[in-house]
Amino acid sequence: MVDRRATSNVPPEAGAKPSLPRRPRPAARAQKRDGGGNGLWDRPQLLNLIADLLLVAGAAGLGYAAVAGLSRLPAFPLKEVVVTTPLAQVTTEQLEYAARSSLKGNFFTVNLEEVRNAFEKLPWVRRADVRRRWPGGVEVRLEEHVASAYWRVGDTGDMRLVNRYGEIFSAASNAPMPIFSGPEGSSGVLLAKFDEFSHKLGPLGRGLVGVSLSAREAWQLKMADGLTIELGHDQAKAPLDERIDRFVRYYPRAKAQLNMNVAVVDLRYPNGFALRAVPVAAPAGKQDSKGK
Repeated sequence: MVDRRATSNVPPEAGAKPSLPRRPRPAARAQKRDGGGNGLWDRPQLLNLIADLLLVAGAAGLGYAAVAGLSRLPAFPLKEVVVTTPLAQVTTEQLEYAARSSLKGNFFTVNLEEVRNAFEKLPWVRRADVRRRWPGGVEVRLEEHVASAYWRVGDTGDMRLVNRYGEIFSAASNAPMPIFSGPEGSSGVLLAKFDEFSHKLGPLGRGLVGVSLSAREAWQLKMADGLTIELGHDQAKAPLDERIDRFVRYYPRAKAQLNMNVAVVDLRYPNGFALRAVPVAAPAGKQDSKGK
């Protein structure tokens, strides 16, 4: 007899088809799908979240479309511009011009940024705040410049104005104010120094009407009676405050003793000051000896 177990390891004959692996039973496949599925449709919470997001996005889109369609209807025209602040320099004509050039569209479509820029371009306007005013208006609140001094432009000699914040702006004014000149960006420093110099020179009873700062940071003051004070640079060994205090203390006595009309006071010395007299005009009709 032949033992069949001994022949189980014999390789198959040539041309014989290899046996295929057994397919899993239907019950096993169902069990696998129920226990470890990772597909989108197997996550009900995620599906609910996506559905909610789609509903929110759809509602937002419909709302935007409704507002956009409503804003284009001719039922919300702009009827008025209300300026809520009292004005001292800006005229009614300037306000009307800014409103006509910037108010376009209706209550919903008007560009408030363009309206704000139009009002801030007016000469005396420092800042403008604009908002809608239901049902058909625009409310404007303006802050005007408050001029404190004139600013002489070094290259051209043109005049600008300096407000109380030390900012330079362009506008027309005939008010009596001091005149400043200096490097670009120094207007705020000159405004602060003007108050300081005016306080220190107060005992002389002369008004300060001009402050100049050179490119090398040398100071020059101009008094109301025409007197020019050369301060020069601020020095560690001879600060400006000490030189001005010495000048205020001794100038009246020095002028009385010298009995002269002073045109320039030079305070650039560390321990004193120099006086320069007003040039004496030649008598009328007197000619140079060389012309005889």
